[in-house]
Amino acid sequence: MPHEPQPQHPDELDAEAVRTWSSLALAALGRAREDIDAINVYPVADADTGTNLYLTAESADRGLAEAFPGVTDGTGSASLSEAVRAWAHGALVGARGNSGTILAQLLRGVADVLGEQSGQSGQSGQSDPAEHGGRGTGTLLARALTRAAEEAYAAVAHPVEGTMLTVAGAAARAGEAAGAAAGTAVDVARAAYDGARAALAETPGQLPALGRAGVVDAGGCGLVVVFGALWQALSGQEPAAEPVRGRAVPVPQPPEPCAQEDGPAYEVIYLLEASEAAVGELRERLDGLGDSLVVVGGDGLWNVHVHVDDPGAAVEAGVVAGRPYRIRITHFGDERRRARGERAQRAVVAVVPGEGLAGLCGEAGATTVLVRPGELPAAAELLDAVRRAHAREVVLLPGGAELRAAAAAAAEQARAEGVRVAVIPTRSAVQGLAALAVHDPEGSFDEDVVAMTAAAGATRYGELAVAERQSFTSAGICQAGDVLGLIDGDVAVIGSDLTETAEAVLDRMLGSGGELVTLVLGPDVPDAVAERLEAYVQHGHLAVDTVTYRGGRYSAPLLIGVE
Repeated sequence: MPHEPQPQHPDELDAEAVRTWSSLALAALGRAREDIDAINVYPVADADTGTNLYLTAESADRGLAEAFPGVTDGTGSASLSEAVRAWAHGALVGARGNSGTILAQLLRGVADVLGEQSGQSGQSGQSDPAEHGGRGTGTLLARALTRAAEEAYAAVAHPVEGTMLTVAGAAARAGEAAGAAAGTAVDVARAAYDGARAALAETPGQLPALGRAGVVDAGGCGLVVVFGALWQALSGQEPAAEPVRGRAVPVPQPPEPCAQEDGPAYEVIYLLEASEAAVGELRERLDGLGDSLVVVGGDGLWNVHVHVDDPGAAVEAGVVAGRPYRIRITHFGDERRRARGERAQRAVVAVVPGEGLAGLCGEAGATTVLVRPGELPAAAELLDAVRRAHAREVVLLPGGAELRAAAAAAAEQARAEGVRVAVIPTRSAVQGLAALAVHDPEGSFDEDVVAMTAAAGATRYGELAVAERQSFTSAGICQAGDVLGLIDGDVAVIGSDLTETAEAVLDRMLGSGGELVTLVLGPDVPDAVAERLEAYVQHGHLAVDTVTYRGGRYSAPLLIGVE
């Protein structure tokens, strides 16, 4: 829940003002989210712009609370620079969708200016120049809003007018005019709010999709809410109910999303640790893969958003650029059904230990949860994935015995929300792949679950790992650096060479028969290893087929499945 704003001196631009702005924006977006969702027609009519803005604001508010817990309840203190940077960072790491990603960059632009001005003075015991109120803060705030709009435009590969970018630009220009007229921070905030409202009203005439639907831009509507919260935080006056709350333009029903049916099929979002030069090359690669490209951030951490038909290629582009994580792949078929108030009948949620596997399962239509080494997802993250699948029936593939409890807890909560959930006890990603291969969304739920469970259960799984230290195993004592060959979770072979150990594991796994071998290669394993193992299987087992996939970053050196 958002924090209750505390009374403060009007026109102060300090850490408390940031906290109050954050709390008010979150509360207002929470009230308006459903109405904003209902008028969402651009760039994709997926009825989630209000929700994405709210979740982004929630992450920003949480980032501020976690960085400076005392600031959120009035018992502690932080400088303006510290508070605004923590707030912007929280938005960056939790940005959702196209609109949320742009909002995160707007907050970063604000932080860039306010943070530069206040510096580290809060740590030295001196008050920030911006905390005294008056005309100086008005000029400072105007500059911050201008920088925010400039950075947001720069973050979007192909800016389109009639969107929240237009609203941000108009607000900045109005704020600049007020600041130039020696206005205070309250004056600038009110001018920006009024400028945003006026620009929002003009968006149907700027963007044909909005004009046809008879609505204003959903992202811009959310941004008006944020500017209204800024004015309220500084002035203590609550904005008028329209357009901050409710629909800015009455819409009898959510608009039909048919106009976007021929667009890219997937939305891909991930955080990326990379250099600015690498991100420049990434922008070019992703721009050639799809549309709605927005890359925000800086200082080595970026949030990447793009709509594509090939989600695997979008993720691989991130791997080339740096270290992507928190990967989210959403199929727009599900989102468009939600826009029409429909749920898919059935969906699959798969937990996978590798970015390549996430892309592979995403292409198969599954909602994925990426596992990084040492960072198992909690039940709340699995529940979020079940909700994102937006289906009446969900098959959950946990992919590891250590995730069964979290999967069971997520399933129980989802069932309480009216979703029918079945957890298939997959213990490896290769069992999940086998289950996905026989998934039949058109058949009955029970029959589908039985078939997927049988396919997973009939798949023996192996894994090759490197020992980190000397230890006792079921195959004897291993030393640090030894290659361990595991079969069904137990160490069966200890070797010194990856390929030779894999061959020994394959011999044991195929000793009891098999028709198909699945190899999932880790990021550092060369293709030559797969070629040698494929030839090894073909030579010793003529009737056995072999398929090979790239697991991508975070996957084990080698996963083996035998069906």
